[in-house]
Amino acid sequence: MSAIIHYSESVEHLTPDQISGGFFNGWGTVPSAEAFLRILRGSAHVILALDGDQVVGFITAISDGVIAAYIPLLEVLPAYKGQGIGTELVRRMLEKLNHLYMIDLICDADVQPFYEQCGMMRFTGMIKRNYDTLKRHS
Repeated sequence: MSAIIHYSESVEHLTPDQISGGFFNGWGTVPSAEAFLRILRGSAHVILALDGDQVVGFITAISDGVIAAYIPLLEVLPAYKGQGIGTELVRRMLEKLNHLYMIDLICDADVQPFYEQCGMMRFTGMIKRNYDTLKRHS
């Protein structure tokens, strides 16, 4: 699928219909469209990739606005992968956050090469996951 993709930082008028279907592929629990909207609206920064008015990819960041930001989510719908959308979303977000001292994310080992190509480096981190909380927020 080759489409003309445009990018937006506005989630103000986003509807559940524009974000439904295909995101959070492979997750044990998928947030409802309403919970997904709350995630987007609650993030400090969001960049959306749109095909018409349908969201086909997105990236989020949470930040203190002074020295630190964390990128928790980057998703591109399967039908749109391989078109450079994910790379463009990361590029735009890193540019937006470039004034900060630290920009962190946690990812699986199989996608580390992708983030290295985007200018990030491997590092060691620690995590705790409360899987039941995601179910309560869906």
